[in-house]
Amino acid sequence: MLTKPKGTKDILPEQSVKWQYIEGRFRDICSRYGIRETRTPVFEHTELFQRGVGDTTDVVQKEMYTFEDHAGRSITLRPEGTAGVVRSYIENKVYAGVKPEKVFYIIPCFRYERPQAGRLREFHQLGTEFFGTESMMADAEVISLAMDFFGELGVKDLELRINSIGCPTCRAKYREALQDFLRPHFDELSDISKDRFDRNPMRILDSKDPDDNRISEGAPVMLDYLCDDCRRSFDELQSNLTVLGIDYTIDPKIVRGLDYYTKTAFEIVTNTIGAQGTVCGGGRYDGLVENLGGPATPGIGFGLGIERLLIVMEACGAYLPENPPIDLFVAFVGDNAKTFAQKLAHDVRKQGFSAVTDIAERNLKGQFKYADRVNSRFTVVIGDDEIESGELTIKNMNTGDQKHIRLEELGTILSSEK
Repeated sequence: MLTKPKGTKDILPEQSVKWQYIEGRFRDICSRYGIRETRTPVFEHTELFQRGVGDTTDVVQKEMYTFEDHAGRSITLRPEGTAGVVRSYIENKVYAGVKPEKVFYIIPCFRYERPQAGRLREFHQLGTEFFGTESMMADAEVISLAMDFFGELGVKDLELRINSIGCPTCRAKYREALQDFLRPHFDELSDISKDRFDRNPMRILDSKDPDDNRISEGAPVMLDYLCDDCRRSFDELQSNLTVLGIDYTIDPKIVRGLDYYTKTAFEIVTNTIGAQGTVCGGGRYDGLVENLGGPATPGIGFGLGIERLLIVMEACGAYLPENPPIDLFVAFVGDNAKTFAQKLAHDVRKQGFSAVTDIAERNLKGQFKYADRVNSRFTVVIGDDEIESGELTIKNMNTGDQKHIRLEELGTILSSEK
């Protein structure tokens, strides 16, 4: 038997309605924030992620799905959303238009990692990216969007944690201080952290290795090394969040897992699913557009995984829809009635209602069982008498009530009792 690849998941019809609900709510709130959708390819040239995400990250070092195409080009399935959106922003010269440019995306991503609850090898991400402004109003708006989205979905017990990871100028001094702190323990570090020691020591603070975490306890924090501009920006961010009524905690341990972040870094975490987990993360990346070949352009954004969001929503009892009922099931008896029923169902659909007839052509008893299975609100039975008289008996499947109506009254009945 053929089976799905490890780390992937089928989304069945009874589940997809929940996905559609979340995606629809995200589209709606982005529209209210004046954010438009962008769509980028599922795969990109590998160099984009090596340069954009950073070759010291777990994503690039261990988790990417990379292959050569028939022409020998190195291609990678996208492991995250931002790099592809930035590439599109540059290649299509969007930077020449009105600033700021605000976009959102709903995409599948791919990472080769150990599958676990809420973390798959094929996963789905919602995200936003703002380009073209250094103002901390943008950072606050991005965070506000995420918090509003969770609030409207009914997700509870969330905590916003913020940090500043500085700019290249002030990070150079912090880098020296952090290396001085870690150097006496260099031999105890994991192999990955040893590799990062010279290239990007801040990433050691984000290590998943328990020994690395123990060694990092008491390490210098970036907040103590911020330059005047980064300090001022971080203070402005806090003021803006206060104005918007958004509570937050300053967490100097947040560095985020991707190399492109500067200044603002934030995570939204929850205890709802047991062990504390991050349900949304993002930050500012003022050098990324330029690093990928575009003009100097500041940026800020976030991403969140739909799979993990569903787990959190179910755990906290948030509303998730079920598949809606079918408005009308059209049963039939006889060949003439079969043709009439097929045409009636078609006409009802054109009026804006859902309608089903039994294309498996079961007997009448089997058709009624099928009507129950598709959860129809109303049922009519078509036979020779109904065709000749133009009158139908319509049954409310919830109450069992029946009434005789003219064929032309059907749309009115379906509308009035919806």
